[in-house]
Amino acid sequence: MRARSNVPRLRRKRRLRRIAKGWVGGRRRLRRQLIEQVRRALKYAFRDRRQRKREMRKLWIIRIGAATRQHGLSYSRFIGGLKKASIEMDRKQLADLAVRDPQGFEAVVTSVKGVLGVS
Repeated sequence: MRARSNVPRLRRKRRLRRIAKGWVGGRRRLRRQLIEQVRRALKYAFRDRRQRKREMRKLWIIRIGAATRQHGLSYSRFIGGLKKASIEMDRKQLADLAVRDPQGFEAVVTSVKGVLGVS
């Protein structure tokens, strides 16, 4: 009598069904569609984890740029001034500071302006 690999096959099916939980129709019920959809979903999830990082960085840059323009400085000059002033804050921290603590951000901008020699 040959071995049918019942347990591994059921585990594979169970894993796929767990990923497809909450999906509607054949995408969840029909095995071939299920496999296709799960494969596509995992591919998109992999891609979008990287895309999310890019989009967040863009958002931080936009927020920092808007906050620095309110203080009469461009984004690029601000970032250059940060490096000259040897202030080591990343864009995520700067954007958070600009949104949550405008006075603190203004202090950073004034110190950068001092290094750049801008009034």
